Amino acid sequence: MADVIVDPGVPPADARLLRDNRRLLLRTRRGWVPEGPGLPTAPYWRLGAVCGATVCLGLLLGAGGLGRSLGPLLLVLLAIPLMIVTFVRTETPEGEEAEHERRVHAQAVRHEGRYVLLDDLDESSRRLLRRAQRAVATVSQSRVNLEGLLDDVRNAVMLPAQEWEIARLLAKLSGLRARHRQTLSGESAPEVAAVAEPLTRALDSSEQAVVARVEALERYAANVAEAERAYRARQQIAELRARLHEYEELVAETGAGEAAMDELTRLTEDADRLDQALRRSVSSAHEAFRYLEPGPPEP
Repeated sequence: MADVIVDPGVPPADARLLRDNRRLLLRTRRGWVPEGPGLPTAPYWRLGAVCGATVCLGLLLGAGGLGRSLGPLLLVLLAIPLMIVTFVRTETPEGEEAEHERRVHAQAVRHEGRYVLLDDLDESSRRLLRRAQRAVATVSQSRVNLEGLLDDVRNAVMLPAQEWEIARLLAKLSGLRARHRQTLSGESAPEVAAVAEPLTRALDSSEQAVVARVEALERYAANVAEAERAYRARQQIAELRARLHEYEELVAETGAGEAAMDELTRLTEDADRLDQALRRSVSSAHEAFRYLEPGPPEP
């Protein structure tokens, strides 16, 4: 299950970067800022110093008779690696890691508010989110969805949107609930309790509204699971039917009797019943999906 839930509207490449770097996102939340690009590491400076010294030697040689003819060529040959070291910065593993951290930090700042960490949630909210994620995984990974028996296109859009909306609401609820409890910690005057009571009820009713969303997802997933069971059973029956003639030949050759033949012919009836069960399950799943669609805006 994902520990970082990203708004489906975030570009896919940015979303992958955020999902894969929970540790750096946590550090960013705590105020961490990566260092900017630095100078090349020591080995490159040493190489540059060696090249510079060699160039100076070439200049000295150029002062002699032989040096006047070979000096310019030597200078050109030695200037090439010096320019490479000076202007082309070869990345070291440490440099690549630092660049990666800067990139993650930049995306974290850019998309702040469009991702939720599991660490943002209190315990009850985490349990709710995990339930929602399991329901989403049940639907999205099912064969009936992958084979297009469900509305796979709408699922691909609706399910991530549902997961994100649930995570967003739970993060907001967790943060407000934590501040609410902190404010009311210790002794409180009766006037404070009178003001806090309806606010506490508002928090509880908001949580119940999110629970209702999660339960709707779970009902949909349960219908899809039933359709999945019927689909798998139908596939197995189809494979057995494809080999039915082999069984019939074996029964006839061994003289197993008419009772065995009757059992084999019932495969066709079983397959028909599974077809009907699959159609009913898919129909029920479509009906359950309707409860996940956003309704008309309230006036």
